[in-house]
Amino acid sequence: MDAIVKNFPQTSRDTERPSQKEAEEAIRVLLRWAGDDPSREGLIDTPARVAKAYRELFAGYEMDPEDVLGRTFEEVAGYDDMVLVKDIPFYSHCEHHMVPIIGKAHVAYMPDGKVLGLSKIARVVEIYGRRLQTQETMTAQIAKAIDDTLAPRGVAVMLEAEHMCMAMRGVQKQGSTTLTTTFTGTFKAEPAEQARFMTMVRSR
Repeated sequence: MDAIVKNFPQTSRDTERPSQKEAEEAIRVLLRWAGDDPSREGLIDTPARVAKAYRELFAGYEMDPEDVLGRTFEEVAGYDDMVLVKDIPFYSHCEHHMVPIIGKAHVAYMPDGKVLGLSKIARVVEIYGRRLQTQETMTAQIAKAIDDTLAPRGVAVMLEAEHMCMAMRGVQKQGSTTLTTTFTGTFKAEPAEQARFMTMVRSR
């Protein structure tokens, strides 16, 4: 699937967050709703643990991809061919059911006089993964962040992931994988470059 790259609503950092105490109370309500007793020994500290885990799992809301991608390198000795970082693991959560999405990302770009540190690409995947997501949106967001900040000749992104909302509930089809792609610039305009990207991703 070739996702459409567009502008996405920015998460406001000025939005007032509930307090830690309010978050923990909400978790106690969910525990009661599920049919358990949050005051029993095994669950007494669970609300605090869950709130702490959520702060880590959704840390992407606190990070700005532009900050990560801001530093580039121009001493590339004339290198202008594809840069590909593949098999970047990510863990996200479905925005519809708040259950995990587990997958890997493959990200490539065509430099136009400057390159990124390779770890920066993995960091961008991490930032968008640590938010409530759909796979299609995350694919396009990664491509747009690199395209806007680096201004390369083209960007290619592929995500492949298993969605626990399909494996654990609903149709309960374990092991099924969803693939999404986004291409910009030369990757979008030249099918041969798309094919080369796909071949390089699949090569071992």
